[in-house]
Formats: sequence, structure tokens, C-alpha cells
Amino acid sequence: MQSGPREIVTPFRPIPLAIPEDMKPNEFFNSTENLNDLTNNNGLLQNPEGLLLYRKALGHSNEFDTSIIYNTSRSVLDPLGRPVRRTQVPDGTRNVWNRMNQIILEFMLEHYPDPDRHLVMAGEASLDATWPLTSPGVPSIRMLHNHFIVFDKAELAQAPIADPDNPNLTDGGQHSLFQAHMREVYRDFFKGLDLKILRPCQAGSCRIALTGYPQGLPSWEVGGGAETLKDVRFWEEYDVILKGFLDFYRTFFGQVSTRNAPPPPGIYFPDLVRTKLLYNNDLLTAAKMVRDRCITDAKYANAIRWQPAFKQLIYRNDAGQLIVTISQNSIGNAITELLGVVVQRRPDPEAYGRAEPALIEKLLEVRRRLVAADLGTGIATPFWGAE
Repeated sequence: MQSGPREIVTPFRPIPLAIPEDMKPNEFFNSTENLNDLTNNNGLLQNPEGLLLYRKALGHSNEFDTSIIYNTSRSVLDPLGRPVRRTQVPDGTRNVWNRMNQIILEFMLEHYPDPDRHLVMAGEASLDATWPLTSPGVPSIRMLHNHFIVFDKAELAQAPIADPDNPNLTDGGQHSLFQAHMREVYRDFFKGLDLKILRPCQAGSCRIALTGYPQGLPSWEVGGGAETLKDVRFWEEYDVILKGFLDFYRTFFGQVSTRNAPPPPGIYFPDLVRTKLLYNNDLLTAAKMVRDRCITDAKYANAIRWQPAFKQLIYRNDAGQLIVTISQNSIGNAITELLGVVVQRRPDPEAYGRAEPALIEKLLEVRRRLVAADLGTGIATPFWGAE
């Protein structure tokens, strides 16, 4: 079977909301009105920490697809001021979030135990609050949220090969600036992080054979498998990976912005930044290359995400191991594309209706487990009750 990224079509039921005249969709989807619809028509569970579990109305997969959003639509009205990554949320909220992640992942692995039959993934893409609201590729809901997705591998195998030059397939070896110009610097920086549970993947072992993705990214195997997700140390290391990425990203684009800039304020690993980055000729040469182009190419400069933009993922590889990876997110593409799955959403209420009962049954079972673990209370909608 040919290996390559797949492009699938996922039917959905159109959202029953009219976008006001002269308002762009991504502006409206950040509004409190839209978040009310998300809660009242698609909400499954909420808790005092502000975390909302909901059905994805515009989903990636109708096999299994749900999200948790840190719903700050009422407490932070300015979309540019909302938390957009885990490092920006209170410790108590992050602790609850991690427990919710663990329980949902446990359900997914229990319900879909065979790595040959199903592709299981969970993670987040940053929704950086400095992106202009009107820029192409800006996420529709500017609040931190996780994705939990399962794809049927048989359906993926039957799907057509996606265009490998699709600009949304922005992981290493394709369009990533880090991978193209600073590959060894990037990896050497991550080697300096203090990790005990997460172990660097052996070359090629992380890739999904069907799609050939992810490509060229630093990746780590979760020692101990799914049981390790119950260990708080795992989630601490998961955040260490993110913090390391943020330091690298901020340091590099700080040098792009300002020649010989000092270390960014508030970095997590100042010694690593000083010894591995600020005296590294490869990194500084790449920064000069990008800076020089920004000065003469307005379109290129406008497309840069000057603040950290990333995708971080936990997924199951072909051998059944859990893998953590992280990628620069330079365009704002979907998290599924990190594993080579391009999703085209198509309005088709009839097709969605055929898949909906089985999907909702699984989502309600996940909700029951979360409620039992004291992680929230159920939400009643026109489609399901509160219990």
C-alpha cells in the first residue's frame, strides 16, 4: 500500500447560527454568542475551573471527536487577552485539565485497543493571542482547547493521497523553518531537558506507516505506556517539552526581530538558552537570513508568527506505544495534519446523522467517567440530558 498523507471528507451538521453582516467568521466564532451555542447545543460537561467538554460541531472525525476548552469567553472579553496555552493557566486548572486528559485517553485506548485498526491522538495547537484576527489561518475560537480524535485506519487507507505540497502539512521535512535550517541545534537543545519518563524515539519508530507522518520531528516514547499517564510526573515532563519549545521559539524570533537581542524575559531554561542558542552560529545565521528577508518582503514578514505557535500531540504509533511530539505551527493548520491526515469538512446532515448515535454514546460514556472522578457536572442540550 502506498504511504502518504491522506485527505478525507468528514460530514457535519451546519451550525444553526447566522454570522452578522460585515463580520468575518473567525471574528464571530470568538464571540460570547458563539460560545453560548457551543455550550447549549454541544456542551457535555463543565466544572468550576472553567473547563468545558463539548462535541465538535465541525469535527475532524465522526468515529470519536471531542474537545476541552478553557472557556474564558465571559471572564476575558478581549480575545487577545485570553490564555492560549497550558503554561498560562492556573496550577489548579492545569491539574484538573491533566486528569481529564488522562481519563479521556484511557477511554480511547480501552475502546480502540488495536493500533492496526485505529489512529488515536490527543493534543493541542496553540492559538496565539498576538495573531491578527483577520489573518489567514487564524483559529476560529481563540481560547486554549485540546482535541481528542480517533480515525479508522481502513477508511484512511481508502482515502486519496493528499497533495504533499499542501501548505497545511507544515511539519518537519516540509515547510518548517526549524527543521530546514536548525535541525541539529533544535535537537541538541531538547537533549538538555531533564526527562525521566519521556525517552527519545528511535529513528523511524514514531512514524505512522500508512501516512508516513510525522516527519523529522523530535519525538519521545512514553515509558510505561498508558498507565504512566496517571503519574503527575508525566504531565510535568509533557510541560517541560512545551516550555523548551517556547524558549527555543522566543529566543530565535527574538534574534530575528532584533540583532543580538538579550534572552527573552521569563524564559524557563536560561542556562540552556545561553549555552545552546545564543552562541550558536547556525541559529544566528538562520535568524539573519529571516531578518534580512523580512526587511525586503512585506508579505513574508506579515506571515511570521512572532510569538510561539505550536502543535503538541500524544498519539499511538503502529507498535502500540504512546508518543509525544511537538511541531512549529507556522500557518495555523489542523492538529491532524501533524500525522498526515488532511480533513475536508462537508455539510451533510444526513451522513452526519447516521454516525451521530454511536458518536454520542461514546461521548456520554466519557462524561460519566469524568463525573464519577469529580471533574465536572453534565450539561443538558436538545440532544442529550445532563446525566
